[in-house]
Amino acid sequence: MWALVESNNVTQVYTRPKGLTIGDVNYPSNIFMLWTSSELEAIGIYEIVIDNSNLKDKEYYINTQQSFNFADGTVTASYGTATAKPLDDVLFTAQDETDGLGTEGEVKQSGIRQGHIDNINAQAGSILQPTDWMVVRAAEGGTAVPSSITTKRAAVRTKANAMCTQITNAANVDALADLYVYSNTGTESDPVYTRPLGELPLVD
Repeated sequence: MWALVESNNVTQVYTRPKGLTIGDVNYPSNIFMLWTSSELEAIGIYEIVIDNSNLKDKEYYINTQQSFNFADGTVTASYGTATAKPLDDVLFTAQDETDGLGTEGEVKQSGIRQGHIDNINAQAGSILQPTDWMVVRAAEGGTAVPSSITTKRAAVRTKANAMCTQITNAANVDALADLYVYSNTGTESDPVYTRPLGELPLVD
């Protein structure tokens, strides 16, 4: 990615090589590939340095658009301060309704917490699904579900409930994100990667 700098200000940003006109001169797109950095900078074209220090996981944050700044012979693309997504649904208020923005009590912005809970329940459902037929058969008066399967199915439900409780108890977006961060709880030679949220057991 490149920028055109004129009078010490970024006036154009190019995400890919393209033909361009600077002043009265037309330049073909291949100058971006064939010219050296010094040659490009001589006509005001600078390769952009990306600064991701403020960029956060879009699963949990709303990032700003990049802003471009030219200083000390370098064009930098950086992000502003990211805004945490709401954990829980934000509803329209009476004032919002008065202002014509929406109906009081309806969802103005969906929270991300419920989506994580729904995902855990969906995963648990997928694990249980292959043996659901055994439960149906037993309920309809057929062969009882093997105790080993019953025990494993119960373990899935118990763990899913515990995981959903952890998500429910997350105090903020960062606490929710931390539940998914894996760390080595073993040794360097024998690593074991786990996360605070844990994992759902399987039903063989």
